[in-house]
Amino acid sequence: MALSVWEALAVFAAGTAAGTINTIVGSGTLITFPVLLATGLPPVTATVSNALGLIPGSVSGAIGYREELTGQRRRILRLGSAALIGGLGGAMLLLLLPSTAFETVVPVLVALALVLVILQPRITGAVQRRRERNGSGAPHPDGGPLLFTAIMLASVYGGYFTAAQGIIYLSLMGMLLHDSMQRLNATKNVLAAIVNGVAALFFLFAADFDWTAVLLIAVGSAIGGQIGARIGRKLSPTVLRTVIVIVGTAAIVQLVLR
Repeated sequence: MALSVWEALAVFAAGTAAGTINTIVGSGTLITFPVLLATGLPPVTATVSNALGLIPGSVSGAIGYREELTGQRRRILRLGSAALIGGLGGAMLLLLLPSTAFETVVPVLVALALVLVILQPRITGAVQRRRERNGSGAPHPDGGPLLFTAIMLASVYGGYFTAAQGIIYLSLMGMLLHDSMQRLNATKNVLAAIVNGVAALFFLFAADFDWTAVLLIAVGSAIGGQIGARIGRKLSPTVLRTVIVIVGTAAIVQLVLR
């Protein structure tokens, strides 16, 4: 479908904004998806085009956080495999289920994730004190089977729609891993890149997409990924958590009203 100059500029701007916000916290799809729909793309085609276009942004954001990824190779390999499996499953579901399948549950998932993000410092402290009392030692460095399963399930949703996927990842890792928010955010960016990548590869062979929209979002999101990394890495844990809550709340409002 041919885009007008103004539509092309809007898609490019949305891609840049999405790449920026995805790297800092997530929910960039809530910017690009409505813009793609406004250009006249059908919902599934818009979803597929969006997933393909956001891959460079995810990779760009992960590169921008490369210092925070130091020492996380084992964690990335373990959780990345969960993201790969879940992302492929979600991409398949997008083509099998009606487009409204997740509309009811998504706001609830995001709201629960936000509650966990807000309470994470207190919950982590309580869990640590309990471990000390029971003499059970340090938590599993990779989150154990529970986090693996949770990331895989979150990635199923991510492969299907991706909106607020990063917030869900951060809440899960914040609960089950003893690490800084910045390092967890770096991990989140890699997991998002894996999910977007595997879903995109599936879509290339199994779904319709708009190449113009894909290219505009891809260039914009790659630029936004670098912008987001520059901003996000400078935020304190408290400020980063506040940004997550603000963006997540806006995401819930948009999802409910959409």
